[in-house]
Amino acid sequence: MKGAKKRVLIVDDEVSFTRLLKLNLEQSDGYEVQTVNAPLTALAEARRFQPELILLDVMMPDLPGGDVAAQLLADPALRHVPIIFLTAAIKKAEVSACGGLVGGLPFVAKPVEMKELRRVLDAYLA
Repeated sequence: MKGAKKRVLIVDDEVSFTRLLKLNLEQSDGYEVQTVNAPLTALAEARRFQPELILLDVMMPDLPGGDVAAQLLADPALRHVPIIFLTAAIKKAEVSACGGLVGGLPFVAKPVEMKELRRVLDAYLA
């Protein structure tokens, strides 16, 4: 990836998971990554960070990913930002069989393979 780094916000309640994703994406030198582990603060952090793409966990305590996505999409400054859902609730084979879309929305199944995640990010950030 050449040029300016792409800004990616990761919203997931698992601290070790977000830390690992951040480290791997930033090592590729193509991404600037911010993480949020408390879904209730995701909207405020997205407004502050102004990401070009959001990776969003589906199942989180306090506020499910679908509700976080609704907040993000309702915000005029953020509604254009692509959201890719991360989930362990759907198997990789199911996501692949649907072309990466579940219910018309982009999904990446956990556990996440970095090569696959980078391919999806590059496709949405192109």
